[in-house]
Amino acid sequence: MLQTPYYLIDKHALLRNLRTVSHVRAQSGAKVLLALKCFAAWSVFDLMREHLDGTTSSSLHEVRLGREKFGGETHAYSVAWAGHEIDEAVAHADRIVFNSLSQLQRLGGRAAGIPRGLRLNPGVSASGYDLADPARPFSRLGESDPRRLAEALALGADGFMVHNNCDNRDFARFDALLGELEARYGELLSQARWISLGGGIHFTAPDYPLDAFCARLRRFADRHGVQVYLEPGEAVVTQSTTLEVTVLDVLHNGKPLAIVDAATEAHMPDLLVYGLQASVQPDAGPHRYLVCGNTCLAGDVFGEFRFEQPLAPGARLSLRDAGGYTMVKKNWFNGVRMPAIAVRELDGGIRLVRAFGYQDYVDSLS
Repeated sequence: MLQTPYYLIDKHALLRNLRTVSHVRAQSGAKVLLALKCFAAWSVFDLMREHLDGTTSSSLHEVRLGREKFGGETHAYSVAWAGHEIDEAVAHADRIVFNSLSQLQRLGGRAAGIPRGLRLNPGVSASGYDLADPARPFSRLGESDPRRLAEALALGADGFMVHNNCDNRDFARFDALLGELEARYGELLSQARWISLGGGIHFTAPDYPLDAFCARLRRFADRHGVQVYLEPGEAVVTQSTTLEVTVLDVLHNGKPLAIVDAATEAHMPDLLVYGLQASVQPDAGPHRYLVCGNTCLAGDVFGEFRFEQPLAPGARLSLRDAGGYTMVKKNWFNGVRMPAIAVRELDGGIRLVRAFGYQDYVDSLS
């Protein structure tokens, strides 16, 4: 049995999502790229590349990782490219997207050998969190003025990237947003060769109307004569990964508390950022515990859950849905032990692919 804590990526669970991705590709004609900002565990890229067209990135390091570890189409995007990194980004990319017209004007000439695009911000979005809303007031994410978008096309850009969905499970809302995009920018969209609709569309959620989704994507592509791209992250890896932990201590302070050998701040930081709680299965039984992390942060709490049996030191727990925005955000807060990364293969065997120790902690500092 592996020493906890560790992230456990289950290829069977991952494959369920990937088969849905393959269905969307086949039925809609859209190309699908993995958003490395969400999930970049390259130990399972062997399975993922069979169902995806490539990767999309948010930085130079992600571009290089996509090229070297995944292959397929490698799209490069950054909120602001630095002049000293643009040549290397272009060397690893098949397509580059600039966030602003000014970046395209200054740096676009150095990317003339590959297709270039511009981020389009339509000013409307689906997001439950202001922090993650790309259309929030004074947003720096993309250009909204049709005149500036037209100028980008005149400078040689041949496509647009739109990212205005965030964990959107509502097809009707997605459809409406796409309609608003077409109503305002339809003429410009039809002058492009490709349009990326970004990520945040939770089309792998249970009961999502896939046929309607695929038909809408195909109508959009046919109407404007463009190749559509999708850039999912969470939708690809949802419910595929757990954070395996061990109870270290049990105490009582108004209610039963259990401290485990992992931490929200260090290992699942989005729980704190967005005020969420983790999940365990089955969350049922007469014994309720507040499951807490092992850092000094007072609010380091995974959530309150129910168990069939009382918890005691040594008990193992699986914190679910720990794939997206976890391993890419993990950190060394408090110097607590970094979870290893393991993979449950399709034959059921568990393979340890990476363990972290004291030297990794030292090497992260100076």
